[in-house]
Amino acid sequence: MSGGTWRAVRVLAAATAVGLIAGCGSTIEGSPRAEGASSSGDTEQFTALLEECNAVADEQIAQTVGADAIERGFFGAICRWDAVGANGPVKVTFNWFETGSLDTERSTGEKLGYTVESSTIQGRKAVVMRPPGDPGACGVTVGSPSAGVVGWWVQFQTGAADPCEAASTLADLTLNLSS
Repeated sequence: MSGGTWRAVRVLAAATAVGLIAGCGSTIEGSPRAEGASSSGDTEQFTALLEECNAVADEQIAQTVGADAIERGFFGAICRWDAVGANGPVKVTFNWFETGSLDTERSTGEKLGYTVESSTIQGRKAVVMRPPGDPGACGVTVGSPSAGVVGWWVQFQTGAADPCEAASTLADLTLNLSS
């Protein structure tokens, strides 16, 4: 190796050593914790994570859809119940989209080919939607008392009752409980 090449190799080696020493010499505050381990920090923000599923009591939902029995199903981003009664099996779904809007709900319904109508519930603007080919199903979305929108979908498997009336009643009950 020539003198210039040898010098470049030594400078590069020295720079690498300085970088390693500086990088390995830093201190991180705190104590190690196994991956996925819980901390005892503030979890109050998660206390009411699924409380919206209790906006209307199970018994009120059952009464509204004419069910003798109701069972809670999935609770997460949306809430679902399965019920059965004189009107046959009924599926009920509730959602509360804190950042949602009636315009978004309306345009989504229209894109899906649903019949979409404007309505009001307790003086609040609402959207009523019916999917094509399913007269036993209807959804009602209304402006939330706080932020976003709340919606109820009711699907009577037998088409024995008016799903829009039931969904509207559930939306009304939600607004009553939120006031």
